[in-house]
Amino acid sequence: MLRRAGTEVITAGLDCEPVICSRKTVLVADTTLDKVLNHQFDLIALPGGLPGADHLRDDPRIIELLQKHWQQNKYIAAICAAPKALAKAGLLENKKATAFPGVLESLNLKTTDISDSAIEQDGNLITSRGPGTAMDFALALIKLLLGSEAMQNVAKQMVRE
Repeated sequence: MLRRAGTEVITAGLDCEPVICSRKTVLVADTTLDKVLNHQFDLIALPGGLPGADHLRDDPRIIELLQKHWQQNKYIAAICAAPKALAKAGLLENKKATAFPGVLESLNLKTTDISDSAIEQDGNLITSRGPGTAMDFALALIKLLLGSEAMQNVAKQMVRE
């Protein structure tokens, strides 16, 4: 949807292997994480699903990239179980966030206001619940990056309105 809106999107895998999603869908990333670690992004968005979200959380390159991006006051987004990587990076402290039911609650985050809303935005942090909220999440990211008109155009093209 972001590409449909006209944004440049780069998907990066943790390595050069195809990503096998939780329901056995196979995705081929545009590049590897190592090749884009020093790239300047307006937004970093982490996909959900397991075990992928655990791989993101456990990869020190991801944690460092998130922290660096956060220090530059840029946007960071995560959906489904991926907010657990944001928690490990320390980005959910004193923030309001949402995730797949039970994911954040299981982390015992003392200062995070955990929401059951479809999408939460707290400053430069955007989180969403899961597969059922993915289209709304993508539209929210389009609005954030390109404005309401671009979001409405994409929604119309996809027969959302």
